[in-house]
Amino acid sequence: MKIRKNDTVIVIAGNARGKKGKVLKVYPDRQRLIVEGVNIMKRHTRPSQRNPQGGIVQRESTIHMSNVMLLDPKSGEPTRVGTRLVKDESTGRKRRMRVAKSSGEMF
Repeated sequence: MKIRKNDTVIVIAGNARGKKGKVLKVYPDRQRLIVEGVNIMKRHTRPSQRNPQGGIVQRESTIHMSNVMLLDPKSGEPTRVGTRLVKDESTGRKRRMRVAKSSGEMF
């Protein structure tokens, strides 16, 4: 998966098209993720000890990862993502880093 937790993404399809947000949780097996402030759903909860009032709670629901694009850290525009092998100077091992296709910036 090319999208990880704490990445900043923009929604490119659906009702929330154009909204930007931070990825809160990723479900790689289902290819879905939760983005902050996107795909808000209302959940009716009954009173409990934790929430004695009960009522309607709003929270984010999952969105398919094909409907979002990562934002380029350099320009802030949506970009595709590739990978590049980079040698770690301290350990001498190779690591796979994500690279923005538009600017070549690593993140």
